Amino acid sequence: MANIEHRGPGNAFGAGASGTPKARIRAIRAALWMIAAILAVRQLADVVRTPKGERLTDLETWIGPDGVLHVNGSLYDADKFTGTPFAGLVLKPFARAAEQALGWGWTFGTLILVAVLGLVAARALPQPVSRRISLLAAPVAICLLMLSLPVRNTLHLGQTSIIPVLLVLLGCFAVRGERASGILIGIGAALQPTVLLFAALFWFTGRRRAAAATGSTFLACTALAWAAMPHDSWAYWVHHLAGAGLGARPDGLANQSLHGALLRFGLEGPLEIGLFVLLSAAVIFLGLRRAVRYAQDGQLLLAVAITGCVAVAVSPTTWQHQLLWVLLAVVGRVGKKQSDRYMWPVAVILVSTLPAKMMLPNMPVVEPIRDNLVLIAALAAATVVPFLSRTAPQYQTPTPTDYAAPVPARWSRVPLMPFWRRVTTRPNLLLELLLIRVGYSAYQQARLAATGGTISGGRATAEQHGEQIYSIEQFLHIDIEHWVNHAVVKVSWLEEFFNFYYTSFHFGVPLTILGVLYVRRPADYRWARSALGFATVLALVGFWLYPLAPPRLMPDLGFIDTVHGVQDFTQPDYGTLTALTNQYAAMPSLHFGWSLWCGLVIAILAPKWWMKALGLLHPLFTVSAIVATGNHWVLDAVGGATVVGAGFGLGYLLAGPRVRKTLKVATGAEPVIDMTKDSAKDRTPS
Repeated sequence: MANIEHRGPGNAFGAGASGTPKARIRAIRAALWMIAAILAVRQLADVVRTPKGERLTDLETWIGPDGVLHVNGSLYDADKFTGTPFAGLVLKPFARAAEQALGWGWTFGTLILVAVLGLVAARALPQPVSRRISLLAAPVAICLLMLSLPVRNTLHLGQTSIIPVLLVLLGCFAVRGERASGILIGIGAALQPTVLLFAALFWFTGRRRAAAATGSTFLACTALAWAAMPHDSWAYWVHHLAGAGLGARPDGLANQSLHGALLRFGLEGPLEIGLFVLLSAAVIFLGLRRAVRYAQDGQLLLAVAITGCVAVAVSPTTWQHQLLWVLLAVVGRVGKKQSDRYMWPVAVILVSTLPAKMMLPNMPVVEPIRDNLVLIAALAAATVVPFLSRTAPQYQTPTPTDYAAPVPARWSRVPLMPFWRRVTTRPNLLLELLLIRVGYSAYQQARLAATGGTISGGRATAEQHGEQIYSIEQFLHIDIEHWVNHAVVKVSWLEEFFNFYYTSFHFGVPLTILGVLYVRRPADYRWARSALGFATVLALVGFWLYPLAPPRLMPDLGFIDTVHGVQDFTQPDYGTLTALTNQYAAMPSLHFGWSLWCGLVIAILAPKWWMKALGLLHPLFTVSAIVATGNHWVLDAVGGATVVGAGFGLGYLLAGPRVRKTLKVATGAEPVIDMTKDSAKDRTPS
């Protein structure tokens, strides 16, 4: 298979970014290659730092001193080897190699294969592409591959799953001649049987000779393995139904196939097998039909990715290291609007690089989705995602996003970010929800990592910092926490009110404000959301640099924890939430910071004076609640106010002032007027 269109001359160097000099593109390209090299070194270092008994465990299981390839008898007796008999035949010669040397060679070889895979994938991008994209595609592809969970899992386990994917891409985009293409993909099918689906893709796109070569090569390799290892071949192909059920736990979360999902839903026996066959047939029909259509449209890499996603779904077992096909689906273009264009690639990259628990909250209602998230992404790519055809008008020129008129920078030494233009239209809701969820997961992980992953890891430092804060407050005569805490406890209804306010309004009010702004005032939503994001990131830096014990977790100071109850200070981990989050992330107080953000947004945007006053009551009640319940010091609230102010300030410096009002010309092509109170003549041009 080859691209329908040959690679054209492309746009001028740096096309797509008006006025971008050649030197800037070269610098970006060099930086990306440097990042790719750093990621490769980091992956290698992770393997080296892993204790010997925990790294390359699959490789050790196969070819180690006691590996299954050394043992007389069947490869499949112990359920440790899940590859095809041909794979075992290929690996047997390596079993005689020195274990240590082979481990290093295997790791370096895998990294080289990943680099080659990224280069081939970048070269196979659907045409036409700009000169800038063609130059940057290879390092970006290699970086994404290095970050992906399948590659990291392959390096950690010492697996071979990159080889079939690379053989397919080489056969489709690198070698000349249909017969050579078919031979490479046939070898890949002998290693991973579902790769045979590419023979069907060849056949229905008119590449009959390549399809025949794929099938005949697969049969030849399988026959060779059958002749050399007849007992193993019978066990794999007949007894285990082409590998179905092999592995320690085919119903485990690591098996992201339809078979694994059905087993996790509690189905088994003939009912599960019959349903699996029916669903697989439907996925194969729909997926291959779409793959053929996109191949004929000239999007051959997308067609290959769709076929690979079909293979992921219909394989009896698809382990994490076999899921690279999902990442390749990132090349598909979805959405007619420019603002929607990033939804699909962001979702694919997040699914391929982050654990499922970071994508969806830890709630029972979403467990069926979270447990099968990668499978759902593969099924979506194969059957339902509406990828644009190259003949569609929006393929090259999506409907443009509306921007407010640009404004000069406030200071010449702090130029506005050219990519951070002030958008006036509503963003993609799914993308917003996805980024909010991932951002909150990163927020949780950063809070916990600040103390080394355990509460006890940062206890001494946090208590020392608590003494420092308490001393500063005593010097400033603002150490009112103990008095307020004990005064509130004496009034039961007031204690209950502040406990309820502390536990109930922290997330509800900001999410409500964001929801209202998203629906009613899209431009203000973007402005407010950016300020909140900046403030939260700055707060994470504070948690990391200055772990601080709140008053309720300071021994010998006599504070009463009104929310969580009495704490046992003799235990290293204590409190209701210590298993979930870092209780020493007190400075700055995001409880107060987020409430102050809510109050400021309402005070600035609300049309009525009483609405503004009501909004400002929220931070007042919040600061009272965090002090009364013993969860924060007064200076924590000062820190929260500081990061919120910095969040609004950063948004102003990077993008300019908030869009007050936008007017469009009669054609509706672009917004031309930005009514702000700041006059352009009062600003220093950048």
